[in-house]
Amino acid sequence: MLKLQGTGVALITPFKENKSIDFPGLEKLIEHVIIGGVDYLVVAGTTAESATLTKNEKKEVLDACIKYNAGRLPIVYGLGGNNTHAILDDIKDTDFSQIDAVLSVSPFYNKPTQAGIIAHYRAIADNCPVPVILYNVPGRTMSNVSFQSTIQLSHHANIIGMKEASGDLSQCMRIAARMPDDFLLISGDDILTPSMRVIGGKGVISVLANAYPEIFKTICHGNLKESKEAAFKLLDINPLMYEESNPVGLKFLMKELGICGDTVRLPLLPASQSLRERIKQLKL
Repeated sequence: MLKLQGTGVALITPFKENKSIDFPGLEKLIEHVIIGGVDYLVVAGTTAESATLTKNEKKEVLDACIKYNAGRLPIVYGLGGNNTHAILDDIKDTDFSQIDAVLSVSPFYNKPTQAGIIAHYRAIADNCPVPVILYNVPGRTMSNVSFQSTIQLSHHANIIGMKEASGDLSQCMRIAARMPDDFLLISGDDILTPSMRVIGGKGVISVLANAYPEIFKTICHGNLKESKEAAFKLLDINPLMYEESNPVGLKFLMKELGICGDTVRLPLLPASQSLRERIKQLKL
């Protein structure tokens, strides 16, 4: 899946002040990241506040992204959750004609066993008409997809990669050491992307690429010296993106850059004054 290497941008969902979807803002964002050099778009992932989008809104956002993208870049669609059968129903209801792959987060809240996680993903991959990328983010799901589980799943014909956001480089190395040659190990942590490249990673699904796509083009496609120096530029601002939960800090940064507004949906709140001031000081 060469077209899903490099920078995938986990698109935010811009909202108007009344909390409805800001479609002109979404169009402006997509132009910004495409011109900046990202390699593919990730729609309705965690950064998109998918947890507070209705099923119909997710479809509207997907349709809008397909329209604004106009076939320029591959599209990966976020389709995951903690109810396996509900995901299978969503698969049946989704038009995949312009979707290149699905990004599916590991089940959250239920805290399944590793055998349960494997069975969950196999059910999705068996029924999904496009390839599936696994997504391990223990900080949100409260359970880890072990490297052994990832390796088992990597041999499924319709599972093509793993977005690894555990922050555990040792776990990532164990995956890299055993994964099939055509399996995509994708960084889920912006700052760790150069390190992931060294061990065999094929890029990142990025939060900060919404704001700084040009920097991520260098991180993913420059030589290793250029890659790490580009990542170093983000060391100070990166933690602020998560301090009050993603995408609160990012949305304020996008407002500062003139891309879209900073409205989020409850239970998230807009960035605090303290966070706003520090982002203003550190923005590039």
